[in-house]
Amino acid sequence: MKMGSLFTPLLLPLFCLCLTLFSPTHSTDCSSLKLSGGKKQYSNCTHLPTLNATLHFTYNATNSSLSIAFSAPPAKAGGWIAWAVNPTGTGMAGSQTLLAFKNNGSMVVKTYNISSYSSIVEGKLSFDVWDLEAEAGSDGKMILYGSLKVEESAEKLNQVWQVGPGIADGHPMKHEFDKANLGSVGELQLVEKLTPSSPSPSPQVANANSGYGLRVTQLNVGFWILGLIYFIVFM
Repeated sequence: MKMGSLFTPLLLPLFCLCLTLFSPTHSTDCSSLKLSGGKKQYSNCTHLPTLNATLHFTYNATNSSLSIAFSAPPAKAGGWIAWAVNPTGTGMAGSQTLLAFKNNGSMVVKTYNISSYSSIVEGKLSFDVWDLEAEAGSDGKMILYGSLKVEESAEKLNQVWQVGPGIADGHPMKHEFDKANLGSVGELQLVEKLTPSSPSPSPQVANANSGYGLRVTQLNVGFWILGLIYFIVFM
């Protein structure tokens, strides 16, 4: 059999497959949340399951601190967004809340210790917070920034997030009680624990290419196919 006749039916598909494996891959990450001017960088991010919300965060185990950037569209123009940690439960009652809204044309962040559903009063939280600021994006979303102290050796937190329609007399108006609003609670895993039986998925790394490992595997397979082509043609 001539080499040319062998190359056409056998090597051409292998060659095309090799080209496919060496092509760039595209992976989903959290780059859709543009942090203004890149002034803050975070190690991890997650798309929260409700209210079109996103959270970037960095946990520093050395000083037991958590830095966050929470983004969501308010329920209405002139509304508010909020992100909270609940040290004592999994719902709204007990939440230590950071709430952002526009006040006289400028974005502000207020703290609320929500002791019960009927008591939403601005006040000091049960843990230290600092570097609080907020901004309004051109996409209709607001971004709330902040850092907070967490318990030493904490591995996860109960988080709550919410959006509301507006501000009245300096106080946040009540949010809706739709399914999405009521479901805006969950755990934030600070430290991932991997076990042989049930590995936990790691949070996405913010603005990083999470397809790196996939491309390494593809390169290995690609080199193997190139070796096979060389063997068929020249051996």
